[in-house]
Amino acid sequence: MVQPIHRYKHTYPDGSIVQIVIWEIPRSHDRPDGIRYRLAFVPALAASPAVPYDNHHPKGHHKHIRGVEYAYEFSDWNKLIEDFYKDKEAHANL
Repeated sequence: MVQPIHRYKHTYPDGSIVQIVIWEIPRSHDRPDGIRYRLAFVPALAASPAVPYDNHHPKGHHKHIRGVEYAYEFSDWNKLIEDFYKDKEAHANL
């Protein structure tokens, strides 16, 4: 059964957006950790996210920083959110 663990959206005064959606899903070969997620930081006036994290099949855990994809070492959803915000802060003004 799929159920939301964490759902959050914030629009900053400048129009930038942070959106975080994390679901608990049945463990499977494709998703052995039982987690599905989508996190994104979209700067104001941007056409696409500057810092998205996701784990869609078949790529698994990964993040994008300004269009470049990097593998992401997932441990738990609290650390995922912490890492996302670190990248968001580091790349918010590029």
